[in-house]
Amino acid sequence: MSKNIFRKKSIDTILADVASGFSDSEHAGESHLRKVLNVKDLTLMGIAAVVGAGIFSTIGVASFNGGPGVTILFVLTAITCGFSAMCYAEFASRIPVAGSAYTYAYASFGELIAWIIGWDLLMEYAIGNIAVAISWSEYFVNLLEGFHIHIPEYLTMDYLSAFRAEGTIRQLTASGHVADITEKLRSEAIAWSTAPGFGNFKLIANIPALAIVFVITYLVYIGIRETKKVTNAMVILKIAVVIAVICLGFFYVTPANWHPFLPNGFGGVMKGVSGVFFAYIGFDAISTTAEECENPQRDLPRGMIYSLIICTVLYVLIALVLTGMVNYSKLDVGDPLAFVFANVGLKKISYVISISAVIATASVLLIFQLGQPRIWMSMSRDGLLPKAFSRIHPKFQTPSFATIVTGFVVAIPALFMNLTEVTDLTSIGTLFAFVLVCGGVLLLPKEASVKGKFQIPYINSQWIVPALFIIGIYFFWKPIMGLFSGLDRHQNFPYFLFIILAAALSVICFIKKLSLIPVLGLLSCFYLMTELGYTNWLRFLIWLVIGLVIYFTYGYKHSRIGKMEGLAN
Repeated sequence: MSKNIFRKKSIDTILADVASGFSDSEHAGESHLRKVLNVKDLTLMGIAAVVGAGIFSTIGVASFNGGPGVTILFVLTAITCGFSAMCYAEFASRIPVAGSAYTYAYASFGELIAWIIGWDLLMEYAIGNIAVAISWSEYFVNLLEGFHIHIPEYLTMDYLSAFRAEGTIRQLTASGHVADITEKLRSEAIAWSTAPGFGNFKLIANIPALAIVFVITYLVYIGIRETKKVTNAMVILKIAVVIAVICLGFFYVTPANWHPFLPNGFGGVMKGVSGVFFAYIGFDAISTTAEECENPQRDLPRGMIYSLIICTVLYVLIALVLTGMVNYSKLDVGDPLAFVFANVGLKKISYVISISAVIATASVLLIFQLGQPRIWMSMSRDGLLPKAFSRIHPKFQTPSFATIVTGFVVAIPALFMNLTEVTDLTSIGTLFAFVLVCGGVLLLPKEASVKGKFQIPYINSQWIVPALFIIGIYFFWKPIMGLFSGLDRHQNFPYFLFIILAAALSVICFIKKLSLIPVLGLLSCFYLMTELGYTNWLRFLIWLVIGLVIYFTYGYKHSRIGKMEGLAN
């Protein structure tokens, strides 16, 4: 059985499936998707996916945790994503089909790992969209306030945040720290105190988040698909707003707000990992368009890298403006761009930003809500999920059942979850996908260089990786030893795993002379995973265990590749 669960879908089989119409496209029977995307389109698509909920929402919480020093984290995260982007690009040049990390894992690691990464991507897309829906809700509520339309607080947030806020304010008031009560805490406490109900049971739910998911799901269901021109127009609007915010906000920057640059130390900066990384996860969406590229081998790598560079510059500038306009301690809000302008008295600008954010986040929600049914459908077509998930609507020609399931999977949790919880889970899922893609590149057979076909430049890691490991142990010896002390040593489990992985890779690199860039990508992504905390690792592992139960009770028995092997034998 061990051999069977790691059965691989060969690159030739994948390409043959695409040629015969058995691909990840939404329309059954279409042999080929139209190859219309060039470098400019791919770059703009990358920006479209990245400049969304991250820049309009999670950047605020990241700045609250790390202060102005969060700009360092944006650069580090961009470099990490750059390593992963190059690995995605090499896979895309060898397997120029839709499917992203799921398809790549099937070709390199085998079926079980492909299932794990597919299951992981389902969580990433679903929870990512929950975060986008929550962010959209906050900007939409702020926009309505501009027109003097007030929605009761208990209908605009999750139950847990309101419950915690009420207790936090009571403690701060009792201890005399009233100055630490933020506007967000006040709003959440008002939701708790005004919500109908009895006892500790209160009717508190994020109704706007639910509504936008239902609207987007309906549009996806009836076949509304983002065209190249519409996507490009949305990107131009987003970039224009962001540049305008940077230019206008620059005049309201108080340099004193940048001191101290690292108010909570490097540890505080790293607390923003989930929020910052969440801002970047959209770049891997470019890899799903491989079949629609005019020249994927040449254009995909360029599109990924260009979009990462542009977005990193925008994020660093935005972070500096935000932390310069107001003190970082005030940025624990879901709509930071609108908040800082309202804080300096420019409420009209705040409303303009809210309008832009409503459009920008809705477009991101639409793009990813289209993507998740493709993953359901792709896994279903490989036999790993029931056939219903690959059912195509006869009139709308969309994966109808998968789209409806996606809508409920996103809409219901959006009612009750808060932004921090969902961004943490999305980030750990995405980082895990990146780890497998980087590792998968190391398992690919070496190919001779072909003109116009992207290959990661080979840099011998034989001495570099072991040297980096030894240097790291030398400089961080005390923190590493500190992991073994204290009452909550189990909380350090992710760090232990990272140290073991780094040591093992150092030995393997010395012996096998592996390519440096994929190794650095694997290690950097895994390290960022360790910064997301023990609780998120537990939640993530529970999700994977549920997935494994489904695989062994259904997917393994119904696998299309497995049935083909059975017939061959």
